[in-house]
Amino acid sequence: MAAVVTAVAVIDQAVKQIMLSILTEGEPMNIIGGWFRFYLLFNPGAAFSMGGEGSTWLFTTIQLAFVVGVAIAAPRMKDKWQAVSLAMIAGGALGNLIDRLFREPGFWFGHVVDYISVGRFAVFNLADASITCGVVVFIVAMLLEDTKKQAEKAGGDARES
Repeated sequence: MAAVVTAVAVIDQAVKQIMLSILTEGEPMNIIGGWFRFYLLFNPGAAFSMGGEGSTWLFTTIQLAFVVGVAIAAPRMKDKWQAVSLAMIAGGALGNLIDRLFREPGFWFGHVVDYISVGRFAVFNLADASITCGVVVFIVAMLLEDTKKQAEKAGGDARES
């Protein structure tokens, strides 16, 4: 889990640095027409640049708590897909947390670097994508675990009859 968390955060930060070096804030770089583009902005709010500008401190606190929580829970994780999904979420949270801690306007209140723009959807970054994919993987893993438990229970009930 630590390797996944670290890899996601490192890749996220590396790509953000590249984007900061090639993009100018507010000037889109079209990749696939006007549908997929790089568009640099600095997000003080929630994921996908969707509001919450006055709550930067809260998002920072939540991200820190989640990363620490995953680090504490990691040794007890039994399902590999749940572990991978939580690591993906924590890696994305850590990537954005680094921005909130070390970017302008200052410690704990920094703005997250966002740069991926698809269609009319909000602007986001690789950390946000990792969080979203991690949530999807976690939900699927939970559903599969529930299905497996029901099948095991049904098998046990059949043997008892």
